[in-house]
Amino acid sequence: MTRIGHWRKSSRSANNQSDNCVEVRLSGDTPQVSDSKLADDRPILTVNAETYKGLLAWVKDASGHP
Repeated sequence: MTRIGHWRKSSRSANNQSDNCVEVRLSGDTPQVSDSKLADDRPILTVNAETYKGLLAWVKDASGHP
């Protein structure tokens, strides 16, 4: 049985009053990404670990944060 983790969001989203943010979780060892503002109807994007690492690198580079 695959263990599915809880949705987590960035600590940088903590001050977001509307709770609209991108969330991530693990389904087994596979990262999943979703948009919280769509609630239960949200699509869930399942990606491999290398794609997820690339996404994180791109976001960090685009935001200017280390």
